[in-house]
Amino acid sequence: MEKAKVLYIAQEITPYLPENHMSKLARYLPQGIQEKGKEIRTFMPRYGKINERRNQLHEVIRLSGMNLIINDTDHPLIIKVASIQAARMQVYFIDNEEYFQRKAVLKDKDGKYFEDNDERAIFFARGVLETVKKLRWSPDIIHCHGWITSLIPLYIKKLYKDNPLFNDAKIVYSLYDDDFAPALDTQFHKKLTDEGFDKSDIEHIASSPDFVNLMKLAVDKSDGVIKGAGEINNDIEAYAKSEKKDFLDYQDEDTYVDAYNDFYDKMLNT
Repeated sequence: MEKAKVLYIAQEITPYLPENHMSKLARYLPQGIQEKGKEIRTFMPRYGKINERRNQLHEVIRLSGMNLIINDTDHPLIIKVASIQAARMQVYFIDNEEYFQRKAVLKDKDGKYFEDNDERAIFFARGVLETVKKLRWSPDIIHCHGWITSLIPLYIKKLYKDNPLFNDAKIVYSLYDDDFAPALDTQFHKKLTDEGFDKSDIEHIASSPDFVNLMKLAVDKSDGVIKGAGEINNDIEAYAKSEKKDFLDYQDEDTYVDAYNDFYDKMLNT
């Protein structure tokens, strides 16, 4: 029997970024699921804060070289990779000079969120999916962590729905306590309509592209939702439960690998 394939797309992963609940889970969950007998691939942004030499990142020439047009501007897509030897696991990094080579993650040195975080999320989503296409790797489960991954369910269910690599994939979205403020750029919805989405696809963020509405968009287009942190935004948790999605409550460090694996299997068998 062929192994189930799980694609992990994460906002942050330790040891490449400082350890927190999300970055630690995004590091050890793929390893645990791989040890359960599933095949995995893992992606994250290549923020400029990541030390390439220390972490032994190198460019994958055969996967790089594509240009992605966002807001009428060409942006070269660069793919890098590094290995976590102890886990026998590779991590692919989505890179671009304009969006990701600043020496920061999501905020500037004064603690303000970058004004182009909406475009960075668009670039990251498209960069991951175009790279998976180049790898010719068809995931059965796609599991997203962190709000910068929130467009992935939308892209798969709409713009990539006819691609045979993705059309049978089940999308799982984990909700965390990674709220941001203020809202993203007011032209975010226009940039997404330029991508090819209908207004009805993005109605949540047309009025206000804030954290709550972005999470509602991600939940709407996902097949299953996981409460990834012990405390999350109450409005989002209530919305996710009201949508009658497959829902998994918060799991602690001792239970999450088994619980997530069972959750994936349940989704694959329904």
